Amino acid sequence: MILFGVIQPVMFVVLFSYVFGGSMVIGGSTSAAEYREFLIAGIFAQTVTFATAGAGAGIADDMHKGLIDRFRSLPMARGAVLTGRTLADLVQTTFTLAVLAGVALIVGWRTHENIGKVLCGFLLLLGYAFSWIGALIGLSVRTPEAATSGGLIWLFPLTFISNAFVPVTGMPTFLQHVAEWNPFSATVAGARELFGNTMPGVPKSVTGAWPMEHPIWASIIWSVLIIVVFRTLSVRKYRSVAV
Repeated sequence: MILFGVIQPVMFVVLFSYVFGGSMVIGGSTSAAEYREFLIAGIFAQTVTFATAGAGAGIADDMHKGLIDRFRSLPMARGAVLTGRTLADLVQTTFTLAVLAGVALIVGWRTHENIGKVLCGFLLLLGYAFSWIGALIGLSVRTPEAATSGGLIWLFPLTFISNAFVPVTGMPTFLQHVAEWNPFSATVAGARELFGNTMPGVPKSVTGAWPMEHPIWASIIWSVLIIVVFRTLSVRKYRSVAV
């Protein structure tokens, strides 16, 4: 599972870098090297959010096999099982990002900030936040297969209606507003700032959206809000299904 979790984002890095790299116009430039610097933060963000499907499928599988029933017989807090599961997913995501960063460096990605800022740019808070969404999905469906489908179907519009792969300037006006208030976009923009990968010809915001003007703070706020809301919902759902 870890191996397949690493292969998919590596394929995205290689394919987007070499297939689309020379065709994308970023800030008036078609340089493949500049596109790679623009792209990598988006791939990192996509990787940590797509881990949502794995988190949901894992919890659904635990429910299906009766593992959760065994945990119910132990003297532990109801939220402990879900917290342990989401932290385990975070460890796996950290490993995946480490491998992905190595591949990105091989294909030409470079950072231009100090090591502290670069490490803060690896989006682990967002990944942990989205794992709670996966937990809620896993508790709400009957099979791991349904959890995988339910965990992915909404992620595609979330990641593609954003600034992850192309600037939002080329989108229709209504999609520009959606993209710039998308938590995913704020996180990608914040990571680019921390990596030093912002493009001179690409404006922070085309609609004046606050999250795009302050992406690092917006990313933190969005992530904490998602954790608070979906952890609460997940623990409540766990209690109801465990009765």
